[in-house]
Amino acid sequence: MLRLAATTDPAWGRFAAARLEDVLLDHAHCEKKAAGTAVSLLFRYPGRDALQAPLAALAREELSHFEAVLAQLARRRVPFGPQRAAPYAGRLHRVVRPRDPERLLDLLLCAAAIEARSCERLALLAAALDDAALRALLEGLLAAEARHHRLYVELAEACFPRAAVRARLAEVLAREAEAIAAAPPALARIHAGPLRGA
Repeated sequence: MLRLAATTDPAWGRFAAARLEDVLLDHAHCEKKAAGTAVSLLFRYPGRDALQAPLAALAREELSHFEAVLAQLARRRVPFGPQRAAPYAGRLHRVVRPRDPERLLDLLLCAAAIEARSCERLALLAAALDDAALRALLEGLLAAEARHHRLYVELAEACFPRAAVRARLAEVLAREAEAIAAAPPALARIHAGPLRGA
């Protein structure tokens, strides 16, 4: 079950489907960044044994998803290239406290929030597609995003008391809702803001 403080208007799926190549390029970057997040946590917290194997597996899976989206781009003859950073993740990460152990808790929960939003947006996009093969791929990806969302929450609960995790998760999700609401709406990005007038 996804934990989001605000949901996206279903019309976003049609908006994204009409800009499919740009959204796929953005999602390739998202998958690569998600792998980087897992690897970064591995290196930052080598003393947290509960994180090591799950995050290593998650990083491998995210890279396999990156490769799958790259293949979709190649099929459409869309080159993969650099992309200007969107403000969503940076704005969300302002909630991260500067010192451990609180920093670790916040990083895990921010990752959980991003995975939940990605899952929600991919579901809306998949529902708006006529391409059955791409829809099946996105449905597989969004199922993984939901699983990763749960994993990050479970990892937080392996490192911190459950009540503290749930209380902080509510705060992080409230900040995530603010971050997605403040993101530019006209961008063909998985983490773009809400459509104006929606």
